[in-house]
Amino acid sequence: MLKFFRTMAWLTGVALAFNTFIALPYKYGFNGEGTWYFYTWQVHGYLYMIYVVAAFLLSRQQNWALKRTVLFLLAGTIPLASFFADRRARSLVA
Repeated sequence: MLKFFRTMAWLTGVALAFNTFIALPYKYGFNGEGTWYFYTWQVHGYLYMIYVVAAFLLSRQQNWALKRTVLFLLAGTIPLASFFADRRARSLVA
């Protein structure tokens, strides 16, 4: 379960970082045209849904408290936080 969580944390983190640091400045800072950023946000949304399932399953497997579980679930919504969640999960599980 840890490997699945780590994979989803990285995929979600990369997608959110790309959207935050590339897609948003392109659209609003440089008056970017096109709809590719719309699709990148959709990809992040689907990845985040899978990340939530992975984080929840890992938290149930490890019997984490509700507070820790919620913090891990929210890590996919804050840019770069899922990378820290991955590192913390590795230290808690191993």
